[in-house]
Amino acid sequence: MIDIELNGAPHQVPPRQTLNELVDALSLTGQALALAVNRAVVPRQQWPQRELQPQDKVDIVRAIGGG
Repeated sequence: MIDIELNGAPHQVPPRQTLNELVDALSLTGQALALAVNRAVVPRQQWPQRELQPQDKVDIVRAIGGG
């Protein structure tokens, strides 16, 4: 396992886990999300290729509808 920071809290993920796999593991698939790694937004089309590295800081933001 490798250590990352997820929304400000310590979190462990398997080595070579991608952002796409992280979203799946968190049961967030299909939701309106934005992901940033180390304060840089990662476009959704790059999630399957972007592997997490030790000490990465991942922020997940969910879109919430309102009016």
